[in-house]
Amino acid sequence: MENTNNSREATLPDPSSPPPRSTSSSGLPSSKSKCAICLDEIRKEDGKAIFTAECSHSFHFDCITSNVKHGNRICPLCRTEWKQVPLFVDNRVPAPTFPVQTGFEDDEPLVAQSGQPSGVAAAHRQALEIKLLPQVSAVEKSVARGDFAVLVHLKAAEGVSDDNDRPETRAPLDLIAVLDVSGSMEGTKLHLLKNAVAFVIDNLGERDRLSVIAFSSGARRLFPLRLMSERGKRQAIQAVNTLVAGGGTNIAEGLKIGARVIADRRWKNPVSGMMLLSDGQDNFTLSPDYESLLPSSRIPIHTFGFGVDHDAELMHTISQVSSGTFSFIETETVIRDAFAQCIGGLLSVVVLDQVVEIECLHEEGLKISSIKAGSYRSRVSSDGRTAKIDVGDMYAEEERDFLVILEIPRCEDESMPLVKIRCVYKDAVSREIVRVESEELSIQRPREMTGEEVVSVEVDRQLNRFLVSEAMSEARVLADGGDLEGAVGVLRNRERELAETQSARARDGLCLSLSSELGALQERMSSRRMYERSGRAYA
Repeated sequence: MENTNNSREATLPDPSSPPPRSTSSSGLPSSKSKCAICLDEIRKEDGKAIFTAECSHSFHFDCITSNVKHGNRICPLCRTEWKQVPLFVDNRVPAPTFPVQTGFEDDEPLVAQSGQPSGVAAAHRQALEIKLLPQVSAVEKSVARGDFAVLVHLKAAEGVSDDNDRPETRAPLDLIAVLDVSGSMEGTKLHLLKNAVAFVIDNLGERDRLSVIAFSSGARRLFPLRLMSERGKRQAIQAVNTLVAGGGTNIAEGLKIGARVIADRRWKNPVSGMMLLSDGQDNFTLSPDYESLLPSSRIPIHTFGFGVDHDAELMHTISQVSSGTFSFIETETVIRDAFAQCIGGLLSVVVLDQVVEIECLHEEGLKISSIKAGSYRSRVSSDGRTAKIDVGDMYAEEERDFLVILEIPRCEDESMPLVKIRCVYKDAVSREIVRVESEELSIQRPREMTGEEVVSVEVDRQLNRFLVSEAMSEARVLADGGDLEGAVGVLRNRERELAETQSARARDGLCLSLSSELGALQERMSSRRMYERSGRAYA
């Protein structure tokens, strides 16, 4: 289940965030005091040349020169096509082209960091909290269970510091932004996209690096991975503001170049991520194997489906395979909020490359039958005694929940040890390998139960979450195959079953939300037109 207008519930810390840029009521930079290309103040006393176009809007002369060199002759504010441009610029500048780029080994070197940051050794020992809960606390000696659920709850610790300028605050980031600038992005969409990317740039630190790829009929890299120093930010914003919309939609080529930027970089920051935004269907690639285009290093790709015409199935697939997130941006005005949620998480990663290892403890007959881990990759050993989940990165204070389904045999002992958990990960700041183990989880095995069996509400609610997710996936497959009636039937059945669970009867907030999502998706599957417009993305 995906958010409808954001990705993760991570927000940027207010103290470290720069003040927002001045905007007009339309959401665009004010033309009275700022250059709409670099977004800096226009002041005569700065000694910078000022260019005033025939539409009466003013810009820095250097900015407009760079803009025209990239083939942009349209005013960023009023969309007037300019007939006159700076005299020393060739007025026959062609429209933007997409030259073949053969190598990307030109990333800017990282900022040197001397020694280990203070406080890191103490911080990483508490970077992760593990909590285990059984579905019930006791099972009769004579009873065998084949579907006993154990909840594995992980919670990452807070960040080391709230000071974005100190080296020990967080791990620096390599970010690749892959942006759709096809013809359908022309106008307000492109302006809002530029504004959202400028917001992302503003919130990157001087140790972070950014590279931007733009795609339409082809794709090109605007600039290599560049440190976001003050100079780097100015150059990045200026490059982004030269973008013009036009042509078709070649998502595959944009992904391909983004993957090359990641693969060919000479230096690597501890945290890496990619943001992919598109508002349309790939109309240049016939049945591509998109998974083969993803970076081999398996960095998370956070996808954003902009508007009702985007390829929701493709965006879902890319985000799931890469352990990223998918956000459906239904209305244009929330694009900046969606980007803010994503960048807020990427800038607060505390755990890297985490693997959860599960081990059965009771020696006879106890096995792991399955793992419910959503889109995270998991595997159970052939004898059913151990399992692993590839969790990947975690943001500060982020929580993850998984269910381990056990086969529990009859047992004559008074208590029965079930499982223990070991988490192995890399500390994002110190870059040390850390191992954290849970306590052993056991249940009681009385000869007879006294009273009614009490099911853990926390385990029950997470079981409901996974079952609803599976139902929505099944419904999406049926709807894509043309069986809307069958899809709605699957959702309706799951909604009825959900209402009978203990957590739902207890009016648990998550279950109420799940019920609401099931109802909303049924409405969006009421007709083929409604499903194509928003149902597929919602599912």
